[in-house]
Amino acid sequence: MPELRQDPLSQRWIIISTERAKRPQDFKLKPVESHSGDCVFCAGNEDKTPPEIWSYRSPGTDKDQAGWWVRTVPNKFPALGIEGQLNESVTGLHKTLNGVGAHEVIIETPKHQVEFFHHPAQQIEEIIRMWRDRHLDLRRDHRLKYVLVFKNEGQEAGASLEHAHSQLIALPLLPKAVEEEIKGIKRHLEATNRCIFCDLVYQEQHDQTRVVAESESMLAFCPYASRFPFETWIVPKRHEPDFGLIWENEIRDLGSILRQVFVKFSQALGSPPYNLLLHSTPVNTDIGVSYHWHIEILPRLTKAAGFEFGTDYFINPTPPEIAAESLKRYH
Repeated sequence: MPELRQDPLSQRWIIISTERAKRPQDFKLKPVESHSGDCVFCAGNEDKTPPEIWSYRSPGTDKDQAGWWVRTVPNKFPALGIEGQLNESVTGLHKTLNGVGAHEVIIETPKHQVEFFHHPAQQIEEIIRMWRDRHLDLRRDHRLKYVLVFKNEGQEAGASLEHAHSQLIALPLLPKAVEEEIKGIKRHLEATNRCIFCDLVYQEQHDQTRVVAESESMLAFCPYASRFPFETWIVPKRHEPDFGLIWENEIRDLGSILRQVFVKFSQALGSPPYNLLLHSTPVNTDIGVSYHWHIEILPRLTKAAGFEFGTDYFINPTPPEIAAESLKRYH
């Protein structure tokens, strides 16, 4: 059973994942697995994955059979497990929670395909709907407090299989990064009585120097204090805390903006490895403020090293204004 252990100094929670237990030899670098001929995520190999949780499929086709176009399954090596009660134990300074949660894989296409921007527009919209539907379903479990959708693309970003997929982890507590965002939202609200994300959208639209792409309901920009070269955020213009309540026109716009951003990355940077993070408001808990959902895309063009780990400061060699100007050249 996985465990959540809290560091007594920083109060940061760490997942000790027994399902992913590795020996020293397992940490040798391995290439992303191709398996294009016998990929477990391709249509026809449904019996090689854990039983599906959710899928969009043609009428008359059965669960765990071909006929789907987006499919969600449990992660074969989950960081957290859905079974059991959320129990806490304390031994001196050490606090532990048993690792209750969910870890799912969203298989984005039945075809053996790698690049996200190669999906047709309608397929990208269906992937976004799957992200939304899994959000709405998992929050019914009142043990869970936060649902994170993320995508690792490329070996340097943590991908182990090349077939296009994203993941979802639901946690029984709030991640430290989200707690820090909530504190920032509260500080800005107390000072201005406004949402900081709404103000970010307004300022970036006004400045234009960091805007990458814009649609009727979405704005993509390189944030002013980007941690990584070409880091790009996508923020909805409408104030909405909960990604699960995204509107249909916003799904279409988000799909279009995501595709534009990844096409620009491909043309400007040669399809770099990246992490995509979808941040939404916590569930089954009152955070005392109105959140604003958004997406962060972090190209992995540089590596964190001693300085970053020692200070939690990032060194970014590419100013976001130059990054945005470079990306805007491509269509």
